[in-house]
Amino acid sequence: MSDRLTIFDTTLRDGEQAPGFSMRIDEKLRLARQLAALGVDIIEAGFPIASDADAEAVRMIATHVRGPVIAGLARCHAADIDRAGWSLAPADRRRIHVFIATSDLHLQRKLRITREDCLDAAVAAVHQARRYTGDVQFSAEDATRSDMDFLCRVIQEVISAGCTTVNLPDTVGYSTPDEIAAFFRAVLERVPNASHATFSAHCHDDLGLAVANTLAAVGAGARQVECTINGIGERAGNASLEEIVMTTRVRADRLPFSTGIDARQIFPASQLLTALTGEGVQANKAIVGRNAFAHEAGIHQDGMLKDRRTYEIMRPEEVGVPQATLVLGKHSGRHAVQRRCEQLGVTLTRQQLDDVYRAVIAHADREKIVSDRDLAAIVANVQGTRQEPAVTPVPTPDFAATPAGYGHGV
Repeated sequence: MSDRLTIFDTTLRDGEQAPGFSMRIDEKLRLARQLAALGVDIIEAGFPIASDADAEAVRMIATHVRGPVIAGLARCHAADIDRAGWSLAPADRRRIHVFIATSDLHLQRKLRITREDCLDAAVAAVHQARRYTGDVQFSAEDATRSDMDFLCRVIQEVISAGCTTVNLPDTVGYSTPDEIAAFFRAVLERVPNASHATFSAHCHDDLGLAVANTLAAVGAGARQVECTINGIGERAGNASLEEIVMTTRVRADRLPFSTGIDARQIFPASQLLTALTGEGVQANKAIVGRNAFAHEAGIHQDGMLKDRRTYEIMRPEEVGVPQATLVLGKHSGRHAVQRRCEQLGVTLTRQQLDDVYRAVIAHADREKIVSDRDLAAIVANVQGTRQEPAVTPVPTPDFAATPAGYGHGV
């Protein structure tokens, strides 16, 4: 089995469905170009049947973005597939992604159809999609809560119909890593023609387990991962592209998988998404958060100044972050204050450093963070107002008169 993971980015489809993350056509095209520079294998550009604007956005991306496969989502409805086929027509490489729910809960309560209706619709959709492209993906919505026997029957039939990728989503983020691993192993073992398709994981983050579940699926045989920049998506979001990619790089000993991602483009992609949507990334978000490579604690700062490997398992430059940051706050140590002053071109005597350090801590107690402007003002105050004490001659002590047991004892 190949150790190469296919990165299926759905930032422009599932990600954009999250409240507050909607983008205009020109913004989608701009982000798609950044995704191509990042090196994703597949860009799911949208859901063409959802609106005329969505269909036009997919067509614009299919026309102007080269490199990745361009995918469009479609329900197992003829009109959806025809609209996706039209939108994707200009692409050099295109994929139609059809889906239908397979869990009894969704079939009975949402779609109000039988299992046989579901199976017939899935097979018909794959046949229709193949008239537009040989690259057809099928997703079994709510796969992880579906009856295993029925799910395996559907998968076998869609592969026989010509589906080349089978996606098994944890649609509501309900599973745990051990369950996902057992689930994928069972499917791959029970579907007779499973070797004729690539299996894909699409995990949601409702319990904060999307990345862990995705990596568990990979360990069990999935070779496509569906993810988004900054982990955006419906409800709590999707598996984060940056976390998946960097986990495979940092822990190649446990996850010996490669991708085509240019990691140096990760941070620029994150920043562009933030700029386009106006939705910031949480400060402590792994890889791309403001604090991901920031250090305030004095012990950490001291270790970083001596050898960055003491507190960093990856270099910020690897993901496009300019450099690690030693944040001056109430937990900072003297070494960090001295280093930041040196970086600002300021040389301090030992006494001045002590005064500046105490002022920095006092300021941080009030304001939490000490900016470069704050530090410059503190330094100016110390250097401009403190007078070194006059040197007063010290008389030579009369050691003979000093009582025994006193003097320079420890």
